[in-house]
Amino acid sequence: MDSWECPCGYVYDPEEGDYENGVEPGTAFEDIAADWVCPKCGAEKEYFYKV
Repeated sequence: MDSWECPCGYVYDPEEGDYENGVEPGTAFEDIAADWVCPKCGAEKEYFYKV
């Protein structure tokens, strides 16, 4: 699975997920809820890019 980076530098790693915000490890970026935002800066998913 691909990692995705926010312009602020936060990298979403699907192997780690985002436990604090309800995203289980193993969740692909495409499968995260549409209203999920960057836990570091609050940017919406549309601003992330594949790394």
